[in-house]
Amino acid sequence: MILRALLPLLLLTGTLHAQTIKGKLFGETGDGREILPGGTVQWITGGTVATVNENGVYELQATTASDKRIVASFSGYRSDTIVWDGRTYLSITLKRAATDLTGVTVTDRRGAFISGTSVNKLEVINQQELSKAACCDLAGCFGTTASVQPQTTNIVTNSQELRILGLSGVYNQVLIDGLPMIQGLTYTYGISTYPGTVVENIYVSKGTTSVLQGYESISGQINLDTRHPDKANKLHLNAYINSFGEKHLNASAATAVGKSKKWHTLLALHSVQPSARIDGNKDGFLDLPLLTRYMAYNKWKYGNDAEVGLSAQFGLRFVNEQRIGGQKAYQGNGDKGSGTVYGQYVTFNQPEAYAKLNYRISDKHAIALATSGSIHQQNAWFGTLAYTGRQEMAYINLQHELNWSKHLLKYGVSYRYQDVKEDIRFTVADPSKTYAGKYFTQLRVPGVFAENMFNWADNKVVLITGARMDRHQQEGWYFTPRAMMKYAFHPNHTFRASAGTGWRQVNLFSEQPVILTSSRNIVFTEALRPEEAMNWGVSHTWRFEKGITKGTVSADFYQTRFQNQFFPDYDMDPSKIIIRNFDGVSRSNGVQVDALFVFQQQLEVRAAYNYLDVYRKENGAKVALPFNPRNRLMSAVSYRTRNNKWQADVNAHWFDKMRLPSTESNPEPYRRPSASNPYTTVNMQGTFRLNTLEFYAGCENIGNYRQPNPIINAENPFGPHFDLSSVWGPTRGREFYIGIRYSIK
Repeated sequence: MILRALLPLLLLTGTLHAQTIKGKLFGETGDGREILPGGTVQWITGGTVATVNENGVYELQATTASDKRIVASFSGYRSDTIVWDGRTYLSITLKRAATDLTGVTVTDRRGAFISGTSVNKLEVINQQELSKAACCDLAGCFGTTASVQPQTTNIVTNSQELRILGLSGVYNQVLIDGLPMIQGLTYTYGISTYPGTVVENIYVSKGTTSVLQGYESISGQINLDTRHPDKANKLHLNAYINSFGEKHLNASAATAVGKSKKWHTLLALHSVQPSARIDGNKDGFLDLPLLTRYMAYNKWKYGNDAEVGLSAQFGLRFVNEQRIGGQKAYQGNGDKGSGTVYGQYVTFNQPEAYAKLNYRISDKHAIALATSGSIHQQNAWFGTLAYTGRQEMAYINLQHELNWSKHLLKYGVSYRYQDVKEDIRFTVADPSKTYAGKYFTQLRVPGVFAENMFNWADNKVVLITGARMDRHQQEGWYFTPRAMMKYAFHPNHTFRASAGTGWRQVNLFSEQPVILTSSRNIVFTEALRPEEAMNWGVSHTWRFEKGITKGTVSADFYQTRFQNQFFPDYDMDPSKIIIRNFDGVSRSNGVQVDALFVFQQQLEVRAAYNYLDVYRKENGAKVALPFNPRNRLMSAVSYRTRNNKWQADVNAHWFDKMRLPSTESNPEPYRRPSASNPYTTVNMQGTFRLNTLEFYAGCENIGNYRQPNPIINAENPFGPHFDLSSVWGPTRGREFYIGIRYSIK
């Protein structure tokens, strides 16, 4: 009898131990609700605290205690207690905390942070952090982050890339809403076409990442999460002008659609109008290009992918852009291809679209379809070189999600399609250059993938293992295994490790734009093969809270080992750029230590140190990669008044010397040192908030540091020694700016 009575209780206990409660934590807003990353959910009887991740999701293990009440909390909101009725999915919405007699609302002011729930080390740059600088485009959103370094790839048109672990930006995967939209011809100027005003969060992962988004991530991943239509401001306006006269205008509006208000849409418009013609260093060249851009972006959202039923996201975007750079007298359209006045003229149109559909069958099963496509049409002139490029790109990914026990399995199929047609010709005959002609690059890659996330010990130990099999149209099958592990051995200490491989196809002229601007001849010694590499890394994150101070200290190490790599060789012959595969020893070793201290949610102090040892071995000798500072320091200070009306932000960056391409065989006037000079830049901004208005003003590169003589033989751009490939530091000096933001919540 006793055994028979205890049996149901034992079965119930076992079921509870195996059961996980999953849901989202929301907070009420004036016109709806928003997710609350960083909030906490726990049983009223105590035990493990579940922290809400950057997507608003929490996971809480069921309890065997008789008191089945759950407590949810978030700064600035009233804590709520909910009686659990046995459901495995539970969304919780908190109400705003009451305001005090001064009318000041308590709000969460956390800036950039390291996610505590992510298995890999994930740095989250949110809107709060982005407001600390002008953040005109994606390349300008990393001023207070040490993991990502924007790098200029062409000084004349100001094209930029985002580097991780000291490696070229082509080795990290840039995603837009989780989709690979910036690739091939869109790579050169793609990151600049996304204004900071459409950014909700930026997620930065170093080293190995998930196989779900593809095979290309080698040094890391940057995922731009655009504004969510269901929680964005009803209206947001932003106007900005800098001391060069460049103007940025942004507007966005969001609203619910339909009688049931289940559809939400966001329309964002962005425009840049050109600066004045300024040549501050008197080398005859404009300090920054004349940039004209128009962008329209429309995003739709339906439902919630964590709830049973259909949810969807759709996005449409169109970009038209023109860049004019070069000698001060160059007029762009009238002088394109000129052999008497040097300039670079780039114009392109880019329509693109994407769709993400998710159907959650139950708590255990979901099917997701993601697809995107774009067309990029570009015409450009670099001196007497005329370039025409057209790219058609498509991507599709279909996967099934299965929750089993405490674990999560995702598997599916994908297909990548890309056609790049490029035509290079010269308006003035130049027999020394032999690379004119038509180039056609294809990418046809079907693939299958599977990834499982294991959870043990109440999520203290989480392991993700995954693998892909992809078939390149020429090189055949590639196997891509990856693994990531998180071990939270203490509530305040998290250890992470990762390892995996990646590969990518080279898109030469779009990924190396400066090679078309040089007086050097481009020499192909062999056909380029896809690049392959293996990356592994470890990290430790320590969080603490003592009195009025909260802090995070993190340290990590990552190594990248290439099996096959491409790099343009500038050292073998100063009159040539040698294009070849390199299958010798090529390594990147990166160490980063960073710390964040927050005092009473008013003062934030951040500091970071990077050590980068990036090299290859040629004939047994170690050769450092050019333009890479071995040591780098970053610091940032942010202060807000208690009423949140005033804010001051300062950040500083110190760069160690870098190796430069060899120019020893040039005549004496056209030689450059073998290494750059160490230098420091300091930026600051002040912000004043008045109800729905924000006024901000700042100065970048306060010390007015400039790289001396960045362009080799600038006085004779059609001569044999003209070279733009030795730019390593700031070239346009001090820059002031002022702006205004207006929002209706």
